[in-house]
Amino acid sequence: ADNIPHHEKLSMKTLFLARHAKSSRDDPSLPDRERPLNDRGLDDAPRMGKRLSKRGVKPDLLVSSPALRALTTAQLIADEIGYARKNIVVDERLYASSPDDLLAVICALDDKLARVMLFGHNPEFTELAHRLSSEIVDMPTCAVAEFRFDAKAWADVAELGPTKAKLDAPKK
Repeated sequence: ADNIPHHEKLSMKTLFLARHAKSSRDDPSLPDRERPLNDRGLDDAPRMGKRLSKRGVKPDLLVSSPALRALTTAQLIADEIGYARKNIVVDERLYASSPDDLLAVICALDDKLARVMLFGHNPEFTELAHRLSSEIVDMPTCAVAEFRFDAKAWADVAELGPTKAKLDAPKK
């Protein structure tokens, strides 16, 4: 599906924000960052991965919050889109952060990367998605928001606003 000529790709950035899949609160003694996915989450993440794969989504980089539920979501989606688990970058700044922190991470990305997928948490993922596109008001668990920017540099993304935005979620 990706028939954009190479030279044009360089002047486009695609950002994917993926909220972690449904997690379990069964064990109250577990620290927040060690909460695992529940059965629905373990089901939804590969399903979203397959859907992304069908759409020809091939990110150059996956970055995840260190929280287990985010990293597991990233790994399960990585498996479906042909991205090696060992290449997932874990970034502390995607955990318990703010939309501004997230934007700082995005703006600092290497400009050689055209498509980057971040895995993290609400409320900041929904807040950032809504800031980028007012149509997105809620990101359910395992939802993936996709934003396309006419930008050569990630640093421009904060100012520009996307030319295209869409949201996909397991229940859609």
